[in-house]
Amino acid sequence: MDFTFNDEQQQFADALRRYLDKSYGFEARQEIVRSAAGVSDTHWAAFAELGLTALPVPEAQGGFNGGPIDMLVVMQELGRALVIEPYWSTAVGIEALRIAGTGDGEDAALLERAAQGECKLAVAFHEPHARYDLFDVATTAIGSNDGQQTLSGAKSVVLHGAQADHWIVPARLNGELALFVVARGAAGAKVTEYRTIDGQRAATLEFNGTPARRLAGQHAGAAALEQIADYGTLLLCAEAIGVLDALNHATVDYTKTRQQFGQPIARFQALQHRMVEMLIHAEQARSVTYLAAMRYASESPDERRRAISAAKVRVGQAARFVGQQAVQLHGGMGVTNEVAAAHLFKRLAIIETTLGDVDHHLARFASLPGFAVVEG
Repeated sequence: MDFTFNDEQQQFADALRRYLDKSYGFEARQEIVRSAAGVSDTHWAAFAELGLTALPVPEAQGGFNGGPIDMLVVMQELGRALVIEPYWSTAVGIEALRIAGTGDGEDAALLERAAQGECKLAVAFHEPHARYDLFDVATTAIGSNDGQQTLSGAKSVVLHGAQADHWIVPARLNGELALFVVARGAAGAKVTEYRTIDGQRAATLEFNGTPARRLAGQHAGAAALEQIADYGTLLLCAEAIGVLDALNHATVDYTKTRQQFGQPIARFQALQHRMVEMLIHAEQARSVTYLAAMRYASESPDERRRAISAAKVRVGQAARFVGQQAVQLHGGMGVTNEVAAAHLFKRLAIIETTLGDVDHHLARFASLPGFAVVEG
């Protein structure tokens, strides 16, 4: 299978990397992390100008109709630069509207605004008691006489929930799982924001009779929620590839400058072997992630689930191995906030536990039809 990016994809990646190298260096990123907002409107506007916000939006709503491979290209570059803007959450929200929405009316208007960078989105996947179970949903929706719904319940660790203009919220309506759009600032909605260990922002959302609009597309139930989560997982894996590349590069550079016994430690064969293992882990994670991007749009849901879970497992294993080795090779500096390596490792740790950790996806992979344990 050919995983070579086409000319347009490579040019897009090069343009994005040039911007990030020039304007989104490590110190600039740290200033944004320490700011009260935790994100940068200036960089978000630049992303919109570069076409990032329009990339995943269908052409009918003013976007470029970018597929999984196109998004993989972008997420790798964002991961390499440790970008903390709410791009992942918005892209996943766009996919939710694409899958579960009608493509007309208010759904189309939201997509058009998202394409222009005027609207940020977030999907509230999880609840406090549910861990990684997407379908353990206690939030309820109640219909009124005028056809509107109201939500009551809570969602936890909603990435960039406080920065989103609209949330996509799974809830139970008459016992069935459905997806709803809630505007930030709606009556009865409470947002509690906090910073995660990797410098990004997340929020707990509480709803108490909060007005909501149900997504009424043909595919707007449990199956849609699972596919949206798989899309988010794929983008996280792609981001992790960029983080792994940056961490490997930072580690090699550091070992070339750190002196021991009168020479750079990069010359020690034992350490060279460890860095080669780090590279192998990253390349294996890259291959399985590229395969998952190809399989995401498969007509077989089980094929999609199998590929996504396999990628999340391999990426999670690589994240832990490369991160731990990088910290050890950096020595005490590897756990300080003054060097990028520590922040890269923290980001990998959060990615590994978002939308299911290694154990969760191993169990999911093993539960799919066709899996068999060979004994002997």
